[in-house]
Amino acid sequence: MALQDFCKFDDFSGRVKSSGLFENMTRDLPSSFRFSIPVPEYLEESPLEFGQVRQSQISNDFLTTHCADFTSSSLPSSQSVPLPFPMSHGTTTLAFIFQGGVLAAADTRSSCSGLVACPAAQKILPIHSHLVGTTSGTSADCALWKRILSREIRLYQLRHGKLLSTRGAAKLLSHMLHPFKGTELCVAATLCGDGTRLQGTLFSVGSGSPYAYSILDQDVAWGLTVEEATALGREAVFRATHRDAYSGNCVDVYHINSKGWTRRTREDLKEEYYREKERHERAETSKKTGLKEV
Repeated sequence: MALQDFCKFDDFSGRVKSSGLFENMTRDLPSSFRFSIPVPEYLEESPLEFGQVRQSQISNDFLTTHCADFTSSSLPSSQSVPLPFPMSHGTTTLAFIFQGGVLAAADTRSSCSGLVACPAAQKILPIHSHLVGTTSGTSADCALWKRILSREIRLYQLRHGKLLSTRGAAKLLSHMLHPFKGTELCVAATLCGDGTRLQGTLFSVGSGSPYAYSILDQDVAWGLTVEEATALGREAVFRATHRDAYSGNCVDVYHINSKGWTRRTREDLKEEYYREKERHERAETSKKTGLKEV
């Protein structure tokens, strides 16, 4: 009861429905607890201005009023506390072109340093009916900017009556992310659709990409069938997760062609491990049988 009286809980609950909510909330608080509550005007800004602070937004009244309150108070100065360990993270995502379209595959382990934050994360996010994107980096940043990209492509479709090409979507995402260069924003994306912006038939991003490249460089061919390409993508992710501790758990596979994208059933990587073990045992058995016949 004493805490409610100090915080004026009854007054706050009665003022929630009023139009001057922000003014009423800050008027009755002590000077040491007065903070600037931003008006949600950023919702009307373009993605290029999203999250950017302009000097014109800071008024002289805010500086004189709030700085005087904090300097006159006896609050201790806050200092940044270093993290106990580096927040390193990793993943394995890949995509390659074959005669049946584009195949994208990725693991599902979301890691934070030595911890597994989520064993069933979705690292391949659909953008629209004919475009998907693989994500590598900070999960929240990747999900946010893929959502912004989907919105901008949908607006482009409504304005012009057609979908934005894959090259155009990649250029748009690059321009939207450029203002955040040098910040802690971490987004490494591969857009998979009909058309490419960079020259190449296969790409892999993430901490497990060197191990995935060892499989893709050897077995990727233009004449692969859809089933062969799916098996190759799963094997490449499995090889990467076997060597990379930040990748693992399951594998997601998407097939993209002129009719749109199709998601394959998510499969646990231990199934690929058992298939690899059976192939190895058959190879050993046939090798021993051949030596006996000789």
